[in-house]
This record gives sequence, C-alpha cells and structure tokens, in this order.
Amino acid sequence: MIRIAVCAPSAPILPEDADRVHALAAAEFPNVELHIHPQSFAVDGHFAGSDAQRLDALVECANDPTFDAVWFARGGYGACRIAEDAVRRFDRNARNKTWLGYSDAGYLLGALYRERIGHPVHAPMLACMRREGGDEAARRALRFLNGDRSGIEPSVGDRPTVAFNLMTLAMLCGTPLMPGLAGHVVMVEEVSEHLYAIDRLFFHLTAHLGGVAGLRLGRVSDVPQNDREFGATAEQIARHWCERHAIAYLGSADIGHDAANKIVPFGLAAAPQPQ
Repeated sequence: MIRIAVCAPSAPILPEDADRVHALAAAEFPNVELHIHPQSFAVDGHFAGSDAQRLDALVECANDPTFDAVWFARGGYGACRIAEDAVRRFDRNARNKTWLGYSDAGYLLGALYRERIGHPVHAPMLACMRREGGDEAARRALRFLNGDRSGIEPSVGDRPTVAFNLMTLAMLCGTPLMPGLAGHVVMVEEVSEHLYAIDRLFFHLTAHLGGVAGLRLGRVSDVPQNDREFGATAEQIARHWCERHAIAYLGSADIGHDAANKIVPFGLAAAPQPQ
C-alpha cells in the first residue's frame, strides 16, 4: 500500500477537487491511500491558511513515518514564505519520502533537493484535475508512484535533471533555497507572462546557471498581448540568453502549465520511488 499525504503550501483546493481525486484513486489505484490534510481547504486571503497553518501542515505530513509521499495540492503562491522554516523542522522521516509538485511548489522542491531530503519530483498536482484532461494528469502522478515510468519527460536520460517554472527558478537564485545545479540539465516552463518578462527572467536566471549541462525550454503558454510586439519568440529569447552565458540550448521539453505536463525526477531518473 502506498500512502500519500496531500497538503497545500500555497493556495487552497476545493472539497470537490478532493472528491474527484479520491474517486479516481479508488477506482483505478486500489493500492493507494490518499490522506488530504484539512489545511488544504483553509482560506486566508490568497493562501491556504496562514503561514503558520501551512507550515504546520507541511511539517506534519513530512515527519509522519506512515506516509510514503507528499503530493502538493496546488501551486499559486505562498510556498516561498514557509520553505526555509519547513526544511529546518523536517526530521529523518522526511528523507524517505517522494515529493511531487510543480509551479510554486518548485520553491520547496528546490529546497528539498539542496538539502538532499527525499526525492523531489516535478509532477502534476491534485488541482490539475480542474484542467481539461486533468484526470490523465493525476493518473500520471499516481502511476509514477506505482513505479510506472511512462510519464517521465522523454528527454530525461543519464544526466541529472531538474524542472522548474521559470519565474520560480529565477526567484530562487541567490536565496538559501537555491540548489547547486552544476552538471544538470535544467528545464523551465512558464505561463501568463509577457514576452518582455520572459526575456527579463532569462537575463537574471542564466547569470546564475554557470556549469549546467544545458537548458531545455518547456511550453510558454497563455502569453498576454502587449501594446507592441516584442520581436522574438520564447525560444529565441532562451537561445539568446543561453548563448550570452555559454549555456548549451538543448531544445524543447514536454513540460508546462497544462494536463500534458510530464514528470521530471530531480537528479537521476533512476532514484527509488515507493512501491
């Protein structure tokens, strides 16, 4: 039996989100037990409860020895406000877990990877059930926890790899949460940012990626219309800044803010997962 704890370090989910994923798991994954922390439904302004509530729930899930994995409920914003305090409070039980999420959860995935706590994984979250095709996104995450590797991003190979939202990774740079990425393939994706903002983010990020094995660009989706054309595509922007910093541009990655978002285990894909 695989026991999965769900909590919301950022924004909340709705009871119907939980009902839907419970039904899917019961019908298709009889060896999975989902335990959704009540904090996942709390609301405090933008957040899933206060910083203290979100921190306590995360630490409770992390340090419970009966859980094999922690699945972040949703992104949004808020994980960076509690990440440093959280990793300081994690005990040895946190080191045995697989951690799944993306987007704003990347602050925690980066901190976990930096501190070598468990097995961080870029993967669909519970709230992805709301998206068109979201059931399949949830299945991809649950299958991965069952040892099915078919949902892993196709280019993942024998080099250590990480995947982040572009904004999240750019904000991590220079903070105590930023992991060392020398020798890694770095994948990034973005949503709902103007192309000039994409350019600005790559300006900052690539200055901090010295020694990486290369960069892959995932989907850059829902780009807002500006009052003038930027004059370059997201790929051209990525190539420009990679060239400026002698970073190998390795092409596309099958990740993004959508139901097709593929799985990227941090480090080497052969890292053990719950069985």
